[in-house]
Amino acid sequence: MAGKILLDTNVVIAILNRDSVIAKRLVDFDEVYLPSIVVGELFLGAMRSHRVEENISRIESFCGDCAVLNVNASTGRQYGEVKSRLMKAGRPIPDNDVWIAAISLQHSIPLLTRDRHFQSVESLNATII
Repeated sequence: MAGKILLDTNVVIAILNRDSVIAKRLVDFDEVYLPSIVVGELFLGAMRSHRVEENISRIESFCGDCAVLNVNASTGRQYGEVKSRLMKAGRPIPDNDVWIAAISLQHSIPLLTRDRHFQSVESLNATII
């Protein structure tokens, strides 16, 4: 087993849509984590979909199989540091992704994502698939 992994929203969506490539990658990990921000983005997507109840049920089931990491004061500090460095470098990324990066850094858990802009976050261990 490869240890721990933190999932970005786009990876969870791919899993929920039965993307076999990503599903195969997950079997290598014995601990799968979700940032609370990702959970919020997933529920927002479900609420805006045409199959609200079905999608909510799928999200709740998936979340039940993962540990959800919440935001706290330490995360807030990481957020401030990451956002500040990105702004100084002129390389902003979406705020929710800054929070996701902050959680990954705070807990030293690698991030699995499809977003290349995470490469701009200094010291972040992100795998882009």
